[in-house]
Amino acid sequence: MDLLLYIILITLVFVGLKLIPARIKYNKSQYQHISGNKFFKTVFDKGNYGEFLTFCMLEKLGESNILTNIYLPKKDGTTTEVDLLLVNATGIYVFESKNYSGWIFGNEKNKMWTQSLKGGKKNKFFNPIWQNKGHISALDEYLDTQYTDYFYSYIIFSQRCELKKVSYSSPNVSVIKRNDLMRALKKCIAISPNKLSPEEVGDIYSKLKSRTLADEDTKKRHIEEIRAKHNM
Repeated sequence: MDLLLYIILITLVFVGLKLIPARIKYNKSQYQHISGNKFFKTVFDKGNYGEFLTFCMLEKLGESNILTNIYLPKKDGTTTEVDLLLVNATGIYVFESKNYSGWIFGNEKNKMWTQSLKGGKKNKFFNPIWQNKGHISALDEYLDTQYTDYFYSYIIFSQRCELKKVSYSSPNVSVIKRNDLMRALKKCIAISPNKLSPEEVGDIYSKLKSRTLADEDTKKRHIEEIRAKHNM
């Protein structure tokens, strides 16, 4: 019994040491206000946590026009969800967050990419470049195709993974690990000309913000649409 109690105490201490820094970062961030995700829903969901960490990095750049979980209508009547988006004078930056570990293999031309884990286990996942291209297409359509050439696509993987063999050639596309994001984004913004006026930045942000903080029915329907598509 004493051993069990000791193990429980050690576990609680370990979890506490992990949660306290996360809580401090969460409280300082605007993530809850923008995403609607509560603390425990953020830190105990791998996808949400990766999104949160990327959001915090964008905030460190001094950017305020950041949005998460944008649900947009598609021509076929379904919806698409944009993980993260930044509206800047130099363009519209669209982020697809992949909080994966292991080795990542993928080619822009292939429909499926591969995650290779210890022990030889391999998982297939849909090409994230194609996925984000779909997001950008929906954004472009929703914004009345006024900004077709202003989009930048960023696929953000966790620093816990290794991009073992990933190849792509499309312009304005980047596949990087999260710890390289600030350097890459700062460089991109620095060398890119201003394309949007402050008024346009504000208008785009306001229009897309109206598609965030979706209700539970919208989220549930979106998940069902994804499952139905994958089972086809």
